[in-house]
Amino acid sequence: MSTKPTPRVRVPANAKKDEIIEIKTLISHEMESGQRKGGDGKVIPRKIIHTFTAAFNGKMFFEAKWAPAISANPYQSFFFKASQSGEFAFTWKDDDGSTYEHKAKLTVA
Repeated sequence: MSTKPTPRVRVPANAKKDEIIEIKTLISHEMESGQRKGGDGKVIPRKIIHTFTAAFNGKMFFEAKWAPAISANPYQSFFFKASQSGEFAFTWKDDDGSTYEHKAKLTVA
């Protein structure tokens, strides 16, 4: 892969107390399954993001385990009940040991 995977996240900056908000995430990543051959006839090594987690104020509340069948540039959407202000931390873990992170703040009024 020629470019570094890029995480993108949409989280509302503000919410009312106990409002249910939608969080949308996407990471630019080829998600190579390890089953294809390159132009030279050699198998292209597997390189997928296998785990995605979301935490709020240091406490994980969402986890997804992905397998080789997941599409390139995986998109994940889920909901969260906004009960207090704080910071989200989103983490994607890659087969090669790489970790990609994104943080976002939420203010609850």
